[in-house]
Amino acid sequence: MRGRRGLSQAIEDYLSEWSDRTGITVEVWALPTARVPTPVADAVYAVVLEALSNVERHSGAHTLSLALTTGRSGLKLTISDNGVGFTPGTRTGRGLDAMKRRFSDVGGTLTINTVVGEGTTITGQI
Repeated sequence: MRGRRGLSQAIEDYLSEWSDRTGITVEVWALPTARVPTPVADAVYAVVLEALSNVERHSGAHTLSLALTTGRSGLKLTISDNGVGFTPGTRTGRGLDAMKRRFSDVGGTLTINTVVGEGTTITGQI
């Protein structure tokens, strides 16, 4: 993540540009107001960018929802789309593995749930 804009501002800026470019509606449910440590912010930002890239290239979605919260139990990220989904176990691309590794590297976990014809949800916890 570049600069010192903060994670929430960087995500908002990117989502705005991405939505304008792709025509996919973005619903932001929550973004943190507190500062997120740099290694965690970098991991979250990288995962958001990869997830959005996947949505744009593969999902056929019309809407994407994102929630990023912080609290006593840590940080939670949820990204959901209403795209075509995929059959679990059939897509093991480097992007999905890289997203899981980014969260793992900062002590977190990332899961990907998908339903064919209904979309995909990525949930991360650090």
